[in-house]
Parts: sequence; structure tokens; C-alpha cells
Amino acid sequence: MKRTRIKICGLSSAEHVAAAVDAGADAIGLVFYPKSPRYIAPAEAGKIISGIAPYVSVVGLFVNASIDEVRQVLEAAPISLLQFHGDESVEDCVRIAEAVNRPFVRAVRVAADMTGTDLLQCEQDYRAASTLFNGLLLDAHVDGYGGGGKVFDWSLIPKELAPRAVLSGGLSAQNAIEAIARVRPYAVDVSSGVEVAKGIKDIARIRAFIDAVGKADAAIG
Repeated sequence: MKRTRIKICGLSSAEHVAAAVDAGADAIGLVFYPKSPRYIAPAEAGKIISGIAPYVSVVGLFVNASIDEVRQVLEAAPISLLQFHGDESVEDCVRIAEAVNRPFVRAVRVAADMTGTDLLQCEQDYRAASTLFNGLLLDAHVDGYGGGGKVFDWSLIPKELAPRAVLSGGLSAQNAIEAIARVRPYAVDVSSGVEVAKGIKDIARIRAFIDAVGKADAAIG
């Protein structure tokens, strides 16, 4: 049975990180964008990372950060994967990833006028630019940079891209089964869908989301 990987993003406490990992999350996301309500200071992130069990990926989310800013975060918090979620160009992403020697994921805010061809071309451009590119994270096009709780039109995702992509944007325990059944993504990424208020995670909702993903996989399998 194919298993959909799970990332819980925007975590900011050791308690919630431990709960996500215990419930079966494959990756946790830490936000290093100071304007975000989910921002975590690098020093605090370093403390949390030191307590994470082996084989759990730690993803650092950055928005329009410089090489020096990313490097300073990594000195305090040794994250394993970069996620670029701002207006960075292909060249910006590659330059930063190569400077700190980390693989990266590129978040794409999928607008209503985008096509499947656009998404495939985007992936091709990044893959051609660097071997450090790991894949695309597909999110809703909203004001700001992620965590808006909005769902985009999943039918825009080409079937040949979905098995390599991370699906994000407005996911929750309530729609995870439908999302996975329709898109069949490699992974799902949730943030606001497991919160009781903006930036405030809820352990019960984290567990419910991970349980829903498991049920979706079982139904497909």
C-alpha cells in the first residue's frame, strides 16, 4: 500500500513537535519568517531539533531570506531541508541551497489562471537548475506567504506531477481523505488546519489529520 507522507508545519513548541512525531508525522516544519504568527527563533528551534527522534525530517521555511540569514539559522538549528515560500527566483533558491549545502523544496502558490503545463515547466526548470532540488509544494494563492487555510483547484495538478508533489493549502482532517483520493500526492502539508487559532496548534487536530491520511491510504490500497 502506498503511504502518503505527512508534514506538520508551523510548529513552535517541543510538546507539539513530540505529539506530531508520536502520531506518525514524517516531517515537521519550522517557520523562520519573522512576520509569520508561526515564527520560531533559531535558538529555540535548535533546542527542539535536538530532541527529535532519528529519521524525522526537519524542514525550515524561509521567505525572501538572504544567504547570510539562512546560514545564521542553520548555525543554531541544523535543519535537513529548506523550503522556499516567498518570491525567490530559481537562481535565488539554487544559490542559497548550494551556499549552505541543503536540498530544497519550492512552494508554488497555484493561481486560478495557472495550467498543468505551467506547473510541469516550473518543476522542470528547478530540476534542471540544481541536483539539490527535491520537488514542488503546491499551495493556494493567497495574500501573504502560506498558512491562509485556503484550498485551490486540485484539478490543475497534472496526474504525472502529483506522485512527486507535496499538496498543501487548506487541508484538514475534514478534507484530507478527499484530497488524497483525488490528487494522489507524494505528501501532504498542513498548518492552519491543525490549529485552534492562528499560530496555535492543537494536538487533537494533529492526531485527527494524521489518522485521516492513514484512512485515505487504506481506502485507496
